[in-house]
Amino acid sequence: MPAIILVGAQWGDEGKGKITDLLAAQVDVVARYGGGDNAGHTVVVRGERFALHLVPSGVLHPGTECILGSGMVINPSRLVQELDGLAARGVDVSRVRVSSAAHLIMPWHIALDAAQEAARGGSKIGTTGRGIGPAYADKAARMGIRVGDMLDDDHLAAIIRARAEEKRPFFRAYGLDEPGVEAIVLQYQEYAARLRPHIADTVRLVHQRLAEGKTILCEGAQGTLLDLDHGTYPFVTSSSPVAGGALTGLGIGPGQVSRVIGVAKAYATRVGMGPFPTELTDDTGEQLVVIGGEYGTTTGRRRRAGWLDLVALRYAIRVNGITELALTKLDVLGAFPEIRVCVAYRCKGERLTDFPTEARTLALCEPEYDTLPGWQSEISHVRSRQALPPAARAYVAYLEHRLGVPIRIISVGPERDETIVEARG
Repeated sequence: MPAIILVGAQWGDEGKGKITDLLAAQVDVVARYGGGDNAGHTVVVRGERFALHLVPSGVLHPGTECILGSGMVINPSRLVQELDGLAARGVDVSRVRVSSAAHLIMPWHIALDAAQEAARGGSKIGTTGRGIGPAYADKAARMGIRVGDMLDDDHLAAIIRARAEEKRPFFRAYGLDEPGVEAIVLQYQEYAARLRPHIADTVRLVHQRLAEGKTILCEGAQGTLLDLDHGTYPFVTSSSPVAGGALTGLGIGPGQVSRVIGVAKAYATRVGMGPFPTELTDDTGEQLVVIGGEYGTTTGRRRRAGWLDLVALRYAIRVNGITELALTKLDVLGAFPEIRVCVAYRCKGERLTDFPTEARTLALCEPEYDTLPGWQSEISHVRSRQALPPAARAYVAYLEHRLGVPIRIISVGPERDETIVEARG
């Protein structure tokens, strides 16, 4: 089997970490293709919780190679901390490879991220403050520092000094103290010494593994509706979480992809700012947050919650070429006597069934709902679709009919084994 792409089909936080962990047992390589430590994947294995931000969750499977691809921006401090934390818990991190073409997040990126967000005043976009946007901006402006620059200490020192000099006007503009450049040089040389064994030409490595007949799982971060090109701009991330981002972020072609698996919650959540048509600000929304544990893995921020939005989900299926879905947190809906699903929007007197990507238009949209019966029972013990309560089974079938793609994976609880997996036809 060639490459499999796993994408978030909503606003991120769909449970991709658990699905990656599940699929990692069946593949040889798990490769992350974009984003940085602004993403968080939580995986629970035999009651033990792992919160991962940079390293693919495939690392929890012995023997699975893990790649941090060229499309990523990497804070070396965070990466070293994560690798050391995993190693301390008995996880073999020698299998982790970092692309020499990925870009480094520098201290000035983090400082500027916070300053730029503060300067937006009432127009904040909800950045995580991890320096992601400024790092990608420098990459596009050809002013970045790449992981491969860490292979030579003298070269690394020279490029840090040069880039820091270029940033002086930005620090003055935002009234920030200029960074201590020599301290940064020494710190990043220490990171370099720690990370050199992991740095590789990952494009060559990926193609070598494909030539060997091995299967690669391409792991996304964030979600389709946060994509820089296809999301609710400007309330988006600075990378391409969509399936196309896997091709550019890892250096593979579309002919090498066999499946695109979209991950969606059985309801919807969004963190940060931006329009969210099905958001519930009442007791039902609060129940979804509490029962679903809707707090960010990376920031701890409370997520906004609402009913499932099929207009947005159909858009994600189209943009990514999704061939099948993984539905997560179906168990959370077991608390509700009835469940609502958004099937269209009403906007300025019109009925919309296509997702408007202009944020100002989406902000005016009111959801039109179908209402389905709930099942009000615990389902974490269920391991087959046939064993689900009839109303839960009907909910899944309804979604398949409305969306036109099969749901092959259903998560019924946080544990690795609390999952229904259906064989592909």
